[in-house]
Amino acid sequence: MYALVDAAAFYASAEKVFDPSIRYKPVVVLTNNDGCICAVCPIARKLNIPNFAPYFKVKNFLAKNNVVVRSSNYELYADLSERMMTVISRFSDTHHVYSIDESFLKFTGFSSLITDWHAYGQQIRRTVWRETSLPVGIGFGTTPTLAKAANYAAKKLPGFKGVAVINDETSRKQILSQMDVRHVWGVGSRLAKKFKLMGIETALQLADQSPKKMRRLFSVVVERTVSELNGVACLNWDEVKQGKKEVFSTRSFGERVTDINTLRAALSAHAAIVGRKLRRQGSITKRIVVFAASSPHDNEYYKKSIIFDFPAATADTLEITKAASLILEKIYKENVHFYRCGVGAIELECSANKQLDLFTEKQSKQVLMDCVDLINSRYGTGALQSGSECLTQKWNMRRAFLSPHYTTRWSDIPIINCG
Repeated sequence: MYALVDAAAFYASAEKVFDPSIRYKPVVVLTNNDGCICAVCPIARKLNIPNFAPYFKVKNFLAKNNVVVRSSNYELYADLSERMMTVISRFSDTHHVYSIDESFLKFTGFSSLITDWHAYGQQIRRTVWRETSLPVGIGFGTTPTLAKAANYAAKKLPGFKGVAVINDETSRKQILSQMDVRHVWGVGSRLAKKFKLMGIETALQLADQSPKKMRRLFSVVVERTVSELNGVACLNWDEVKQGKKEVFSTRSFGERVTDINTLRAALSAHAAIVGRKLRRQGSITKRIVVFAASSPHDNEYYKKSIIFDFPAATADTLEITKAASLILEKIYKENVHFYRCGVGAIELECSANKQLDLFTEKQSKQVLMDCVDLINSRYGTGALQSGSECLTQKWNMRRAFLSPHYTTRWSDIPIINCG
């Protein structure tokens, strides 16, 4: 048996954990630079506020309905995610973190110990709520894809109260028949359109297809999805979440940038983020792309990107930063009001299979990078930075509605008056 546990509207729910005054109010969270709505709590969803609506378009509507608006507080979300995952991991021998707000549990040898999966799911929900104040939904299934489908039912279909179980044919058909095919794990909107042209509207209709036929028409991935919907486990943890094939860090500026040092600081920060992400997933890169651009709405739109090849693949922040700095000289142009920039690693390899270069004098400083990651993990991201990142902070994104860093900054620790 597998389980998928995820938090309901995680970013919005996280904002309510340390601020009881907004716990029963509608809350939305905005993306970088307060651009769009990226999270809507269940209370706010009753107002039909769509995800990814530009904030400026719904600003007056939110104010009229007393909706609480928050900027993304990634430090807070990362810390609460770690706490939530720690609690969830206690309920199974095998725990796999899928994303910041989702994780899988695998139950091998638990069939004689757990007789009521619904009750076990409610026990997990109560424990996570008691210890983190985060609401979670739980789906149990005999394959990861069925667990994902059950999780959908737990959150979206009436009558499940946060926990759904697919452990027999009756429950499988009941849930899959109510599930639009576009909500099946691994079926994107484009693939769903093709399915619907074939008359496949629901997840159950997809499950009834011949796996071999679907492989011939689409791919082995769709064949596995059909098998998983029929209770045949095909995915292992490595396939459930594979490392990214490309790693990017990009961001629009809080205000337009015109000087080269500010642009250098921004690119150095993006290079550091790319290096950290590469090391985290055990990858190295042979090639990066660096770009900077003005707004496409400007009269004279300017965008330039340059690709840089390393002599030997690397995840060394200092090497990536140095390369980005060299490229900057070719990208920067006076009198351009830069709107965004970024760094991307586009040709990745597994660091475990790194091919050393006999003729390259300087190799990556793995021990140094491990030390940097350890310090930043212990004292917070940015505790240790390269000098070029600190040239200026003017490029930082706009976060006008940022909540305190309750768990990662001493000055923001909540104060409780008991008198």
